[in-house]
Amino acid sequence: IFQGKTLGLIFDKPSTRTRVSFEAAMAQLGGTSLFLNAQDTQLIRNEPIDDTGRVLSRYLDGVVVRTYSQNLLEELAAAASIPVINGLTDLYHPCQVLSDLMTILEKRGKLKGLKIVWVGDGNNVAHSWLNAAAILPLDLVVACPEGYQPDETILAAAVKDTKGRIVVLSDPEEAVRDADVIYTDVWASMGHESEHGLRKKIFKPYQVSQGLLAMARQDVMVMHCLPAHRGEEIADDVLVGAHSVVWDQAENKLHMHKA
Repeated sequence: IFQGKTLGLIFDKPSTRTRVSFEAAMAQLGGTSLFLNAQDTQLIRNEPIDDTGRVLSRYLDGVVVRTYSQNLLEELAAAASIPVINGLTDLYHPCQVLSDLMTILEKRGKLKGLKIVWVGDGNNVAHSWLNAAAILPLDLVVACPEGYQPDETILAAAVKDTKGRIVVLSDPEEAVRDADVIYTDVWASMGHESEHGLRKKIFKPYQVSQGLLAMARQDVMVMHCLPAHRGEEIADDVLVGAHSVVWDQAENKLHMHKA
């Protein structure tokens, strides 16, 4: 269906799953993809983002952008006349959460009535989960240390519009009680590497371990968007254990990106 179509990928953040799944999706659907490191474009020489958006629209049929700046993505999308897809920014990772929702539906057949618990840093993936909870009937619990909760504006907007329930807690054990899904991510996202040592100490009680799983439902699913720091945010035996759906979750990025 994409024969003769070209998808551009402009990344200034490292990527394994997002890049490979988008490129494989285009190839399997008959199209081609073109990868550009943002450092190799004229953006590095301060070409206006509006000009970049207009020119890319003459060459490409769509573009995936993975960047440190949500504002840059939105400016590019405003100037472009082709679809601009958020492949991850400092604030959001919507393609990831769409794939996650697909995985939950695949495994449980529903979203409504399931208790989904985010454990760890209130980062860009957590923000996209809040956005999902604003439009879907989700029971979402977010457990973060004080000072590491999701952005207040994003949280408030999601709580205002939610079709289900959104709760923010600081106690991970209380949060995961009777959970159907436990989701975690790295404690120090890209751009916060210098805080890694400090965060390891602060987030230690938030590790998804066998002990934490024991407080959830017996059939709880464990999710992680990868890459995982085994022994930090998730115990090794949990990541590869019977409750983990991480590998199916990663595969579903390919299918979601095709869609």
